[in-house]
Amino acid sequence: MTKSDRDQVLRLLPIAVGGLGGCLLFVNRLLTPDLTDSQARSDVLGVILSAVLILAGLLWQQVQPRLPEQVNLLGEEGFELDSDVSDRVRTELAWASHLLLTNTVTRSLVVWYDGKVLLRRGILSAKREVTLGPILQRVLDKQAPVYLVALKTYPGRIEFDYLPENTQGIICQPLGKQGAMILGANAPRSYTRQDEAWISAIADKLENTLRQAKDEG
Repeated sequence: MTKSDRDQVLRLLPIAVGGLGGCLLFVNRLLTPDLTDSQARSDVLGVILSAVLILAGLLWQQVQPRLPEQVNLLGEEGFELDSDVSDRVRTELAWASHLLLTNTVTRSLVVWYDGKVLLRRGILSAKREVTLGPILQRVLDKQAPVYLVALKTYPGRIEFDYLPENTQGIICQPLGKQGAMILGANAPRSYTRQDEAWISAIADKLENTLRQAKDEG
């Protein structure tokens, strides 16, 4: 049983116990020929407790909604680095991608800079080249990230054919005006505000390294 399955059982437990208690009280009332005052008071308390349990369970369902459905991304797991970049840039790319894949919901990651794919890591699509489409172009022009929370609902998703075809959510994070990080998740609406801030901070550091390496080269 997964963690999400256990959480679902716990959320349903108060409703089940409350409903069972109410049914048992009703059966007990039907099978009791002579009802005493004390038993009547006990039945009232039992009904109240059952109702409270059911209400608590319903409220818990609203307070703790189900987690987004996860899928297994289609593709092969891999780690590809551009052989032309310096050792310093390779180390920075490896460090940044490792942090993103282990500390966020990212399952597929592409770093595109100055017209070249510098890194692919995680679950990889068969297509290696990044095509500059309208969404990615807007990210570069406005210098602001774009988060596609549920990719299948966006017609423009076809430009991201260099990610696994069943990618559920995407963040396009600019690396200055020269490139971007494209991060794919295996569940829709799964990136949090904290994830977005973390991705932005890593992108700023990575962009600084790439810009310096380009200036030195």
